[in-house]
Amino acid sequence: LSESGVPQLVQPMIWDYAADLDVEGKVHLIEKYRRCGFSKVWFASAFKGATGVNQSLTLIGHHLKNHLQWLKVASNSPADVLEGIALTGWQRYDHFSVLCELLPVAIPSLAVCLQALENGGYSEKTKENVEKFLGMSNLETETFMR
Repeated sequence: LSESGVPQLVQPMIWDYAADLDVEGKVHLIEKYRRCGFSKVWFASAFKGATGVNQSLTLIGHHLKNHLQWLKVASNSPADVLEGIALTGWQRYDHFSVLCELLPVAIPSLAVCLQALENGGYSEKTKENVEKFLGMSNLETETFMR
């Protein structure tokens, strides 16, 4: 792979939407990419649409945990390796499937995930900032929003 010249032309993107993604495994994967000559990698997470083909509401806690795991991967990797994070929001699983989790119901999840990435974690203060920004009185992350 290194002899092909591909590492000078592209940057790999590592996709994983799991709430319990394997941090150590991702760090090892990044090391393998570095040994092959890739100087930068991207991560891909999701704020909605990655938990079930017929999901209609967004479970914020699942996506928040995924982002917190990606932050651990980033902090355990060389400082200069991460080019960015693609924060995806899938609308359907394939062209023949029904729509899942429309954007309006997922906006709180998007806000929480962006704030977690911006602040390097999630805290009560982060939660309060999201509630204030969205005009919500109680942001629920472990249950479906009412």
